[in-house]
Amino acid sequence: MRKRFEQQRKFGIIPISAVQLPIKSRDELPPILRALQHIYVTPELNEEVFKILEGKVLKGKKKTGRYGMDLWQILVLSAVRLGLDADYDRLDDFANHHKLIRQILGVETTCGEGKRFSRQSIKDNVSLLDEETINKINEVVVRAGHKLVKKKDKGLRIKADTYVLESDVHFPTDVNLLWDAHVRVWT
Repeated sequence: MRKRFEQQRKFGIIPISAVQLPIKSRDELPPILRALQHIYVTPELNEEVFKILEGKVLKGKKKTGRYGMDLWQILVLSAVRLGLDADYDRLDDFANHHKLIRQILGVETTCGEGKRFSRQSIKDNVSLLDEETINKINEVVVRAGHKLVKKKDKGLRIKADTYVLESDVHFPTDVNLLWDAHVRVWT
């Protein structure tokens, strides 16, 4: 029997809503974790996303049995895997050793050892979400993002600056590299 997330927090676990994420980081991970944190703290968004997850993961399952990985943990690990293009070995390392990811998962404790995930458990649970389910969740999150931006009528516009540069691209053999060096030195 799976739960959405653990309702009763354990001693020493930082609430997901209180996790401090780096704002000025240029890495791909903090925006992913910030989006997940927003899903967690926004009740209507949270409800929509978990309905989609429950429809996929819990469909046809009995409400008895041992507890599996929480739906929240499956969502977080799936988002991190897709956002960082991580394989299951890297995801295992993130889930068990990366402080921010463990805080967003709700398993990082300030005192002692928190919950650990086996690689096989991660693989079995994350693979439950197929492309269709992830696309549904993506649509819900994008709609919520549009509400945050508050540009309903105009739509979102993206500007890009590009240009074409002529260059001499060739296979870098030793002779070509010598020729390139010779041309650069003498011109």
